Amino acid sequence: MIRKKIRCAYCGGPLVRKDEGDSLRDYCPACNVFFYENPLPVVSNILLEDRKILLVKRKLDPKKGYWCLPMGFAETGESIESAALRELREETELEGKITGLVDVESGYSETYGDLLFLTFEAEKTGGEAIAGDDASEIGFFSLDKLPEMAFVSNIHALEKFIRSKQEFWTIIDSFKRSLNGESNGKPAGDFLSDKLIRLIEDNAELIAQYWLNDVRTSHSTPTYRQFDPIALSSRNMIVISHFGEWLGGIYSGKEIREFYEKLGADRNMEGFKLSEVLSALSLTRKNIWEFALSQNVWNKTIDIYMALELERRMMLFFDRAAYWIARGYEL
Repeated sequence: MIRKKIRCAYCGGPLVRKDEGDSLRDYCPACNVFFYENPLPVVSNILLEDRKILLVKRKLDPKKGYWCLPMGFAETGESIESAALRELREETELEGKITGLVDVESGYSETYGDLLFLTFEAEKTGGEAIAGDDASEIGFFSLDKLPEMAFVSNIHALEKFIRSKQEFWTIIDSFKRSLNGESNGKPAGDFLSDKLIRLIEDNAELIAQYWLNDVRTSHSTPTYRQFDPIALSSRNMIVISHFGEWLGGIYSGKEIREFYEKLGADRNMEGFKLSEVLSALSLTRKNIWEFALSQNVWNKTIDIYMALELERRMMLFFDRAAYWIARGYEL
């Protein structure tokens, strides 16, 4: 229960209630001073380690035994950021730095009255995580396996923090898989660009038609003008389908070698120059890329990363295919 002030902090005389503008406030007639009741600032820290949230189990009431972010009241004479880092140090013995403001929320406590919750994102700069004076335990928790939390303000701040990071984490995870060459055996949906891949597969015939127009008019592929366009288009659709299957984990590196090495040998026997075949393969890549970019993929930041990731994955596939085609010419 919040205790009301009844005497002046300066003279000890009795307080009365008096209007100041539109607000009714405590007032000391002897000192001619109004007293203001302001929300108490409460600071909290969100600190991640391997995408796990640092939480402390409360040793004292309120909410003894429940988990919360490292948090506490700001004190007079310190900045709000310093207060957050002090609480982090006192409750976990970790040194840190503030990297951003996550959330601001008003609240009310039966014990303290009106509160103002400020939650910061912090980064560890030193120390080892050990439970401090106000914590019985500390631990790092997975984002999808958080314990029962002590305070609603913490829950709201964590929800907002996770939402703000979700797109970034998705980009990072997808790029890591792409840069590590992890395509084969990955389930659909693991890469950002899987959405575009499905679009490409569904429009393989249209992309093959664009490719056909290029190879039959390009100066770098003159022999292609002498061949049946329907047969050429069918051949190109096979290459496009191989690209999608490889990205989906169906088409292996061994199969790439066997197919494109044989393709190189066959085109050599048909009278195609190696430079023409490699140019035709490059035109396939170009038409896939241009089709992907024509599908309004630049609306959001994550869409830009999706297109860039697709370009990276295309490079891996078509470079391998070009290498084995060249080897086929050497057989």
